[in-house]
Amino acid sequence: MTLPSPYLLFLGDVAEANRAKTGLGIAHWAPDRCIGQNRMPGCAADTGLPDLTPQAAAAAGAKALVSGVAPQGGAIPEHWHPALLAALDAGLDLISGMHTRLSDIQPVAETAKSLGRRLFDVRHTDLDIPSANGLKRPGKRCLMVGLDSALGKKWAALALTQEMKSRGENATFRATGQTGIIIAGQGIAIDAVVADFIAGAAEILSPSNDHDHWDIIEGQGSIFHGAYGGVSLGLLHGSQPDAMVLCAHAGRTHLELLPHIAHRPLGQAISVHEQLARITNPAATVVGISVNTSSLKADDAARAHLDKIAHETGLPTTDPIRFGCAELANALQTII
Repeated sequence: MTLPSPYLLFLGDVAEANRAKTGLGIAHWAPDRCIGQNRMPGCAADTGLPDLTPQAAAAAGAKALVSGVAPQGGAIPEHWHPALLAALDAGLDLISGMHTRLSDIQPVAETAKSLGRRLFDVRHTDLDIPSANGLKRPGKRCLMVGLDSALGKKWAALALTQEMKSRGENATFRATGQTGIIIAGQGIAIDAVVADFIAGAAEILSPSNDHDHWDIIEGQGSIFHGAYGGVSLGLLHGSQPDAMVLCAHAGRTHLELLPHIAHRPLGQAISVHEQLARITNPAATVVGISVNTSSLKADDAARAHLDKIAHETGLPTTDPIRFGCAELANALQTII
């Protein structure tokens, strides 16, 4: 799907700022696609964008209200409905990445139909996705893979794409999750695709391209995660990555929400990812490590942690947000 922009980011009345991570991510990575934010009383999140009513945003050129909130369970609370209806009345389309479909909310669906507005449920797709064929296709692909969920794969992919473009290189960010789709304006939410077609969706996302073109593909979950590993493996096979960046989180030792399952050692994670990726691309290799060092407050401590990993793995290692992606971009130049 291709999304209308600029956006007005709806942050609801979230009591914890991290519940608005979608909105915060969009404001950080796609400020040119944003006009303002819309918050309800008591909202603890702030993207730094101007606070605007739907009417003011529409007058300023906004095309859609985007739900920038990720509440537990992915449901749209009923007390948010008036805000959604107000946006429709103001002339805005609605965009949501939650499990609840906008089209399943009767008042919203009826109002949108009567006013000729569009509803975009980015976690869901009406594409006729085929089964993967496994055929080698031109162009180059780098997939973010991880030890766990929610540790920075999307941010690493965006930062790496930004670094490559700043060098004048031919690179495209490929979104595989709802926040990435809203940032990029297009993509497929892999975790909402029927299992048999996940690899096929990944092939669609990273189609044939010029020899010097890099698709930088947002990763999802982890092949080591008991809940999400199937999605991660389908994405790995369909992407046919020439290169992979392994993502980790400093200080996290167990899977998110599964404290009884420890993270795999980095060396083992590298080996397993290469073995599984080579089912569809025999040349696939892990070229670098991305580490979220947000738990380490001092830069010296963060750099020492990264240096230790680089020494252990022999691979360029960085925190893409804190220290940039130059080493990872250089590593991609070694892929012929």
